[in-house]
Amino acid sequence: MTGRAQTQPVRPGAQPAAGTIIDMHTHLHPRVWRFTIRMMNENGLDKAVNLSGGSTEQRMRVNQQITQLSKGRIVHFFTPSYRNIDDPDWGTKQAESLQLSVRKYGYRGLKISKALGLGVRWESGVLVPIDDPTFFPLWEMAGQLGIPVSIHTADPRAFWEPLDPTNERYDELAEHPSWSYYDRNQSGDVPSWLELLDAMEEVVRLFPETPFIGVHFGNAPERLDRVQQMLETYPNFHVDIAARLGEIGRHSPRRVRELFLRFQDRILFGTDIGINPYGLMLGAPGPIPAKPSDIKPFYDLHWRWLETNDAPMPHPVPIQGNWSISGLGLPRAVLKKIYRTNALHLLRLNGATSRE
Repeated sequence: MTGRAQTQPVRPGAQPAAGTIIDMHTHLHPRVWRFTIRMMNENGLDKAVNLSGGSTEQRMRVNQQITQLSKGRIVHFFTPSYRNIDDPDWGTKQAESLQLSVRKYGYRGLKISKALGLGVRWESGVLVPIDDPTFFPLWEMAGQLGIPVSIHTADPRAFWEPLDPTNERYDELAEHPSWSYYDRNQSGDVPSWLELLDAMEEVVRLFPETPFIGVHFGNAPERLDRVQQMLETYPNFHVDIAARLGEIGRHSPRRVRELFLRFQDRILFGTDIGINPYGLMLGAPGPIPAKPSDIKPFYDLHWRWLETNDAPMPHPVPIQGNWSISGLGLPRAVLKKIYRTNALHLLRLNGATSRE
């Protein structure tokens, strides 16, 4: 590694130029929109996609104002409410709310959290399966509206392993022990990692007209073969890289680079940054609260991993694993797609930056 590469990422050329990048995976509170814009300006972002847009019409109005005040630089995804999910009309009502959010309030997609499959339960206490027909109206509506569904399924595979120092995510799980599913899986309370991914795949298969984004690199960064199989099989399946550079980047850089080159039209830049009045989350919460001064180094490691061949190098979320990663050194044209044009296509936005 050169000293320059360690301290400042080396951009490979004029494209993608600073100020054109789209972060497709953020969680933003309306009260911090001015801070968010400053953060975006300081880190070369043109747009941020807020995956925590809510489902009430009051929140939709507020978020519409944020989109207008930011001149279109902050956009929002609808997040359904799981209240009264036993109501036979729940899916239809939520689909109608999704339609309202898009057509009246300018929302650009649907976000489904890992709660589906791991937390949302019927009144009986049984978990609602990811591929349950209750959700079919939502998937159908997203397809009719032409908007993407960002879906978070399961969690890192290590969360299903015993919670002891041999677990590669021990530091993270020791900080957040409730994130461990090992005991709950052993007792039959939650499905296995693969069962959850299989259910997500079934949804993608059943709704080929609906574009799905498997967040966190298809929800399976530990298994490049599975991500590749999904991308090969389902043209409506896309992935973002949010909060999983540590997992993706420890594979063979040649293998990862080949995958990125082959599916360059369906890979999206994202970070899973969270900004709210109470603090910051940079990929995952750690024992020491993140500070505003930590944001630029966080983004810089993303540029460095994508744009240079540095190895070994640190990954942006150290609590997720004590290991190094290898840079990809992607071509300019591929970087432009991952940073921007793939997102514009899915969001159905034109290619001009908000300041042009």
